[in-house]
Amino acid sequence: MLAQSSFDKAQKLFDDGKYEQSKPIFESLLKSNPSNLKIIENLGDIAGNNKSWEESISYYKKLIELKPSEADYFYKYGGAKGMHALEVNKFRALGMIDEIKEAFEKAIELDSGHIDSRWALIELYLKLPGIVGGSETKAIRYSNELLKLSAVDGYLSRGHIEEYFKRYATAEQQYKKGISAGYSKVGYQMLADLYKNKMNQPERARMVLEEFRKKSK
Repeated sequence: MLAQSSFDKAQKLFDDGKYEQSKPIFESLLKSNPSNLKIIENLGDIAGNNKSWEESISYYKKLIELKPSEADYFYKYGGAKGMHALEVNKFRALGMIDEIKEAFEKAIELDSGHIDSRWALIELYLKLPGIVGGSETKAIRYSNELLKLSAVDGYLSRGHIEEYFKRYATAEQQYKKGISAGYSKVGYQMLADLYKNKMNQPERARMVLEEFRKKSK
């Protein structure tokens, strides 16, 4: 009962965004509950929030070892690995790419409707140089898969690809399709950012955000 009370207290702090206050309680609980998935996940999330990627990776790795059937654990592991790869030298990062891909692909294998892993793979294939596996074709493939799962995500991800390759007019069309397909704050933000930062049209950006503001009332 005491352990449950401590967990409830720590979880409440965590849910309220008070991560540093919840961390020592979770760490103490983990000593007597070394296989508690929720405690491990929370500690991994806290480490990730602090950008302590190696610590985060160690927690997520433990999760996928304890429960290799959970897609979200592989997604979080791949995400933490990806963020860590951005901070290390290029040669070390190159050695991490395959494991990052495999983690996201495993999440999709376990959960065919896993949207976030497809977004992550799109970003990965866009950012990687072609010599080590970067591919617009593969990014588009995952965008097309998203379109079948969620029209909003499909159009927005395709818009993101078009924007990355500086095809701004086509990106604009895709973002507008995403907004039309479903009410999406992210869609409005992406379109506004495109107008403001890439197309040098700050007034159109302002109008897009104003439209969102009115619709969200």
